[in-house]
Amino acid sequence: MTITTDVVIVGAGPCGLFQIFELGLLGLKAEIVDALPKPGGQCTELYPDKPIYDIPAIPVCDAQELVERLMKQIEPFGAGFHLDQQVTEVQRTEDGNFHVATSAGTAFHAKAVVIAGGVGSFQPMPLRVDGVDEFIDEQIFYRVKDPSAHFGKDVVLLGGGDSAFDWALELAEKTKSLTLIHRSDKFRAAPASVAKMEALVNAGKLNFRIGNVIGLNANNGVLKSVDVRDPEERVEPLELDHLLVFFGLSPKLGPIAEWGIDLDKNQLPTDTEKFETSVPGIYAVGDIATYPGKKKLILSGFHEAALAAFAIKARIEPDKKVHLQYTTTSPIMHQRLKVKD
Repeated sequence: MTITTDVVIVGAGPCGLFQIFELGLLGLKAEIVDALPKPGGQCTELYPDKPIYDIPAIPVCDAQELVERLMKQIEPFGAGFHLDQQVTEVQRTEDGNFHVATSAGTAFHAKAVVIAGGVGSFQPMPLRVDGVDEFIDEQIFYRVKDPSAHFGKDVVLLGGGDSAFDWALELAEKTKSLTLIHRSDKFRAAPASVAKMEALVNAGKLNFRIGNVIGLNANNGVLKSVDVRDPEERVEPLELDHLLVFFGLSPKLGPIAEWGIDLDKNQLPTDTEKFETSVPGIYAVGDIATYPGKKKLILSGFHEAALAAFAIKARIEPDKKVHLQYTTTSPIMHQRLKVKD
């Protein structure tokens, strides 16, 4: 069965969720698709507990709270969510609209498509050591989904960037022991985070070693230690319960690259009036959109979503003037928002 809708949104991160809101204010119905099993995109998947300080009128909230607030905000519009599936096909139909299909067999007939998929799906850079796959999400982790799972454990953390340092600082006083290992004493993390790490080392609450993990040691299917090679080529085992690996993320654009849209270094060039791509009727907002002066901020993505919604409304109803109405005073906006006067 094909779902008929006004707009299909690809990507359920903050910008995709806010796109539902802006479309809903204009009376447009949206269906949203995401490869992850729950809404939130990178915010939920990679750093749900990380604070965000630059959302207007919210002095601070963590990433998960932002997603929850957005989900609450879009409730009146009844968008359909299609999660844990990837859009695999976007084709123009004879009536000038779009046929959209997913990896789960879901099909849509839509008048417009908005791509809000960040810069594609992020894949962690793997630890290239024999035997790693056997312990993934059991004792070796590329993401921290539940910080409490590591409390009271002997934890080894690999990496020298912001994610590695963020979690080192978060877990240092909650684990039985925590050792941070990086290939050098030159880090990509923010200087303030490096200073905090060094203070924890000096206080004996965190261990730091220069080196690389080159081997795993297991007994009866349980990872017991890792072999660490130092700059002098000496190798010694280090006991652990959990190994956290933060070597960075590699964005994979996936099927979007095959939809016939012009690309610029894995991003989609748009204008700054409609945020339309090279294919009329397909729009891009958030990190995947690029244009002169682009800033990769959630705030910028919200602005892009608002203007894209007005452009889509004009495209769908070309014979009608799209009036700007304010949610403060507009009766029709109150009706769509289900506000009780």
